[in-house]
Amino acid sequence: MKKSSIILIAIAAVLILAIFSGISTYNKLVTEREKVNSQWANVESQYQRRSDLIPNLVATVKGYATHESSTLEGVIAARAKATQVTMDAKTLTPEKLQQYQAAQGELTSALGKLIMIKESYPELKANQNFLELQAQLEGTENRISVERSRYNEVAQNYTTIIQRFPAVIFANMFGFEKKPYFEAEKGTEKAPSVKF
Repeated sequence: MKKSSIILIAIAAVLILAIFSGISTYNKLVTEREKVNSQWANVESQYQRRSDLIPNLVATVKGYATHESSTLEGVIAARAKATQVTMDAKTLTPEKLQQYQAAQGELTSALGKLIMIKESYPELKANQNFLELQAQLEGTENRISVERSRYNEVAQNYTTIIQRFPAVIFANMFGFEKKPYFEAEKGTEKAPSVKF
């Protein structure tokens, strides 16, 4: 064989390997991005579950706590605000995530006040519907926490992959961008004081 033929075969082999490597890297980036999108859907699902439980809890409490209307209205308003802030995993930005988190935080705070009403109403504490709804909400809050942690894990894995070489080349070429993380709300770094 001629020297030029060997060089052409070597160049063709390198190009074929580069193309297959590029295809493999691109497919991995797509897979990881879809894992982030899927996990975001799980987070939203748990927030939706909480939102669906709230009308039942408010109705149950309303039957007992007729003069606690400001607290009940606060929960209803916070729920309405939280359901208005929607996000798509594909357009997730740190600013949008912070706005989403703030709306959900207001709802969490309003729910805390609603749950505290039971101290003033002994018959409410014994009501099976209220106890079941309270348990469902507590379980949902735990599920939200778990799904947010899982989201952060897959977002961190995805972000790491798109920043590594050689994937960073393809990530930049095809528009794969970092995904934001859930962060603790301001003030949560301080332990709450409990006074009796």
